[in-house]
Amino acid sequence: MRPQLVIVGAGPRGTGVIERIAANAPGLYAGRGLDIHLVDPHPPGGGRIWRAAQSPLLWMNSHAEDVTVFTDETVAMEGPVREGPTLHEWAGIDGRTFADRQLQGAYLRWAHERAVAALPPEITVHHHARRALRVDGTPEGRQQVWLEDRPRPLPADLVILALGHLDAELDPEQARLASYAREHGLVHLPPDFTADSDLSALEPGESVLVRGFGLAFVDLMVLLTEGRGGRYEGDTYVPSGREPVLYVGSRRGVPYHSKIGYDLDGERPPLPRFFGPAETEALLARPDGFDFRRDVWPLVEKELRFAHYHRLFTAHPERTAMSWADFEEKFTAASGADLQALVVSAVPDPADRLDLAALDRPLDGVRHGSHEEFQEGMRAYVERDLARRHDPRHSTDLAVFLALLSVYGQLVRLGGIGSWWHGFFSYLASGPPGPRLRQMLALSRAGVLRFLGADMSVTAEDGVFRASSATVPGFAVEARALVEARLPEPTVGRARDSLLRALHADGAAETPDGLLRVDPADGRILDRDGRPHPRRFALGPYTDGRTPGAFTRPRTGGPAFRQNDATARSALRFLSTLDSATAHGSVTELGSSTALGSVTALGSVTEFGSATGLDASTALDGSTALDASTAP
Repeated sequence: MRPQLVIVGAGPRGTGVIERIAANAPGLYAGRGLDIHLVDPHPPGGGRIWRAAQSPLLWMNSHAEDVTVFTDETVAMEGPVREGPTLHEWAGIDGRTFADRQLQGAYLRWAHERAVAALPPEITVHHHARRALRVDGTPEGRQQVWLEDRPRPLPADLVILALGHLDAELDPEQARLASYAREHGLVHLPPDFTADSDLSALEPGESVLVRGFGLAFVDLMVLLTEGRGGRYEGDTYVPSGREPVLYVGSRRGVPYHSKIGYDLDGERPPLPRFFGPAETEALLARPDGFDFRRDVWPLVEKELRFAHYHRLFTAHPERTAMSWADFEEKFTAASGADLQALVVSAVPDPADRLDLAALDRPLDGVRHGSHEEFQEGMRAYVERDLARRHDPRHSTDLAVFLALLSVYGQLVRLGGIGSWWHGFFSYLASGPPGPRLRQMLALSRAGVLRFLGADMSVTAEDGVFRASSATVPGFAVEARALVEARLPEPTVGRARDSLLRALHADGAAETPDGLLRVDPADGRILDRDGRPHPRRFALGPYTDGRTPGAFTRPRTGGPAFRQNDATARSALRFLSTLDSATAHGSVTELGSSTALGSVTALGSVTEFGSATGLDASTALDGSTALDASTAP
């Protein structure tokens, strides 16, 4: 039997790993062939999140020109660069378009097919349209990957988990709210991927409390307004009469910042400057480890400030009071109060200074006398954000965005940084398209959307849900429906995915935030003693090596691409050096003449789990198994 590699997850991360295997195999893999088993109930390429079967009203939150699944010269990796088109180049659309997710799914499907076609002829990909349930096996020997509705496992010399966003069991607070809803006939929608949520229980005209103001809320807003027949006429929303009234709040109390609507011209900030590979290596070398707030955040803050002021001094020198050379020299040496004094003396207008604390919590200390007064204040806040994010006079914001991407690349290498950073990054750098915020304003003026404020509090009492916020003292709203507009927390212990739970029970380590611990070098899963598993890898948002996304903006380093490359190269080296007798044993080669009748060849891809229910597999006892189980 040829070496067997199982990749669980056929979305953009799984595709990225296959692309890197194709790029690296000619130089690294000297085996007699390789079978790659791709396990996912959803179609390869888009996976669950980017599947075709979702509303065409849902957009991406990036311009089409800012989306690529291909490497370039900025990716710090050992493997060869294999460039390819961005989404807008592939689709032939305007680069400033916010494409719908169905189009992105088609792009990802094409990228998957291209990656498979680029594999050497001796490497074959088989798609199993099923869920993976668990992985068994000792570190020293072959693994067994058990699939849903299948009595025998897939044998695997290596397993790569490329899972995306996963469902989770309710945390104690969510469980309490759900129980209260059941007892009192209320509606409680827990954290979920919004496109998968059943929104039919949210009645027209009724008040609905919504906790969460990020991208999941934007999807909810769209599906409950345009998705129910409403429409926009310029800046005015024309209701269909089928909309509920949404009362939205969150910890910050404001929506994520709008996507920036201009390009950076002139000199880019030279990044990294204060937080690069050398600083990362020094942190990793500390015998007692590091603390994010104490040891890492000062480096992050310095890097973001540097990018901001570099852009201000080089692109808008008329708004500064000294030369960039003088400022840079003093900035490099300064910290704390000295740094603050330097900024005040060199940047006269407070609006041109970078205040990260104020950016993170813009409503801290803000109080309004009435709910209606706060509605006016919030509309003014959103309008200011829209104006600033589309005005190149504030190009310091785009410089900070580039620094955020650079910083994330280093943080991925560190691992174990906690969940706060990812939320902070998403709020500043991964917000909604500008048109969505304009729609938000129109809905607010139409009375369909009401803002609650920061530090939103929800209680369940007197047969209803009640929400309030310190932003408007004394105001509260009651409702019979509560929606948690956010993705489930990617915790291993509460994951509904049985494979992750089994890994956890089998000794895989997790961070204090519940993320799966992996070796930052190549993604191998770590046990509770910090030892990497030689045959199991993991990539994705449920690991402590989580990245901003599985695809990225061109020429920004692509941390996920670097991880994919490292994992692919490590896997190929391992597979190439497998001892022949140990690796092959007496197992019959998959795809022998006895099994060909149960599979359908698609180029170099074999689809398992067709409508016939016959699943070609290789049994552990050496025979070729025909699994006549229920078709998926």
